[in-house]
Amino acid sequence: MVLNCSYNVEYCVNIHKILCFSSLRALFIKFELILKYPSEMITKEEVLKALSYVEDPDFKKDLVTLNMIKDIEITPDALSFSVELTTPACPMKDHLERACRNAITHFVSKDVEVNINMTSRVIAPVNAQLPNIKHIILVSSGKGGVGKSTVASNLALALSMQGAKTGLLDADIYGPSLPIMFGLEGAKPQTTKGEDGKSKIQPIEKWGLKLLSIGFFTDPNQPVPWRGPMASSAVKQLFNDADWGELDYLIVDLPPGTGDIHITIAQGYPIAGAVVVSTPQNVAVADASKGIGMFLMDSINIPLLGIIENMAYFTPAELPENKYYIFGKGGGKYLSEKFGVPLLGEIPLVKSISDSGDSGMPAVMDEESVVGKAFMEIAGRVAQQLSILNEASFQKV
Repeated sequence: MVLNCSYNVEYCVNIHKILCFSSLRALFIKFELILKYPSEMITKEEVLKALSYVEDPDFKKDLVTLNMIKDIEITPDALSFSVELTTPACPMKDHLERACRNAITHFVSKDVEVNINMTSRVIAPVNAQLPNIKHIILVSSGKGGVGKSTVASNLALALSMQGAKTGLLDADIYGPSLPIMFGLEGAKPQTTKGEDGKSKIQPIEKWGLKLLSIGFFTDPNQPVPWRGPMASSAVKQLFNDADWGELDYLIVDLPPGTGDIHITIAQGYPIAGAVVVSTPQNVAVADASKGIGMFLMDSINIPLLGIIENMAYFTPAELPENKYYIFGKGGGKYLSEKFGVPLLGEIPLVKSISDSGDSGMPAVMDEESVVGKAFMEIAGRVAQQLSILNEASFQKV
């Protein structure tokens, strides 16, 4: 076989040209990158150094020290990382994101594209009794008629709407209102057998919220004339015999006043904190003070997360900026200052709250309304107070 030498020489020359062109192109790209990014690529250390100037206003420490910065990824023209908050309902979420962006712009680069993923992981001291429930929050009032159950229902749903795994336990044995407020009259929870062979009550789930009430098991037209021990036993079943699954928060709607059920729950379960609901007038404030005193007793000693003032003022739907203090003013603030705890929020007296409770659609579902915004803010502050308490307890360990 005779080879065409001239053809082979031409082929080799072409190959050489292609290789030279490829080398020049690679060199040009490298030169272009150097022009575009004249300094060295951003390092993880630089990012962490910048973010160490961002302080969590609740914990008074920087995000790096708190180990909140996760999953840092760096490319020539972009930077991404996650900020892991202690609750999805964190009221400082937007503030911290802006602070992180400003820190990167100021200390690292003005030109890099910054992508921040605001995540959360609810942490709490481990308890052996109910290990799948991270926080149990009691909602209490010194007297009936102040809207405690309305507050408890909307608080639980607000936490759930902000991404927290939440349950609501209606422990108001003598006047359960959860079935009406969530449109679940006549609903009956199912039971299943667990791995240990014991039957477990399955809470009813609605709008992502797990719900359980003695009202699901009793005739709504019949009273519940139970003595203290029987009522306490029924409440224990709602805690112990229910399959709540993994929960970040379990909100417990207590009966009004201070009695057997309060003591049973307070002394029998690992309670993270309590919220007290009051209206502004003196008679409600006086009873609320007694309720707070119960939580502060040495034999109970439950942290008080704050005060919620319900029916704080009347706001007409057509004049949402106007406030009329029908029941007086400042009762919640007085309690807050007296016991040194936050005033978590003021709920206005508007007809939509009553209508929503009767129709089975809690008011917080209308997030743009005055009431909806108030409940969402209160939920964030409750979660915030719990995070502060947890951080303080971890520091003691």
